[in-house]
Amino acid sequence: MTQAFGLYQSSIGKKVVMAASGVLLLGFVVMHMIGNLKIFLGQADYDAYAAFLREVGAPALGHGELLWLARLGLIAAVGVHIVAAVQLTLMSRAARTERYQKPHDVSLTYASRTMRWGGVIVAAFVLYHLLHLTFGTVHADFEEGAVYANVVSAFSQWPVALAYMACMLPLGLHIYHGAWSITQTLGIDGPRVAALRRIVAAVLALGVTLGNISIPLAILAGLVR
Repeated sequence: MTQAFGLYQSSIGKKVVMAASGVLLLGFVVMHMIGNLKIFLGQADYDAYAAFLREVGAPALGHGELLWLARLGLIAAVGVHIVAAVQLTLMSRAARTERYQKPHDVSLTYASRTMRWGGVIVAAFVLYHLLHLTFGTVHADFEEGAVYANVVSAFSQWPVALAYMACMLPLGLHIYHGAWSITQTLGIDGPRVAALRRIVAAVLALGVTLGNISIPLAILAGLVR
């Protein structure tokens, strides 16, 4: 335990923690997007999928209990990710002799520069998203269990739909730089794999961004109603 704590005190240890929590969060984001795309199959399929998520673990666990355990695990991963990121930023500032390293990769450098403010925007978006479509606190027409209807009524309001779509840009940049950084931390590095790493990061970021944007866009266009 002492050795693990000692490792975490180093920048390498913090990067490993960020990578591990990042893999977990990235996996959730991708699966969450794939699940939400079921809305294009129609109301019955989408509501059945949402009901299935709440019944997973039965009868050993009660209604929605496993889902809440998963949520608590994700909240813990987000907390660990944020703490490690803040600590790494402070360590980097303390050790840095120049404000920025030379931009050997323009796209990666831009994404990395947006990680801090992008992370704040993503965190705020996640909080609003939970209050909006999970708990219904800020959704005037929210109806418990009517997941399809809640999503459609929410994104039928163009300011809400546009805000959601706008938030996908910092999320995409965060995923791009995060996926790149994770592979680097795991030792998948070097000029031979640099292009592949960039492609994988770009595909993940673009796929999640476009997949999430497609839902409010389709609702605004009347393709999903």
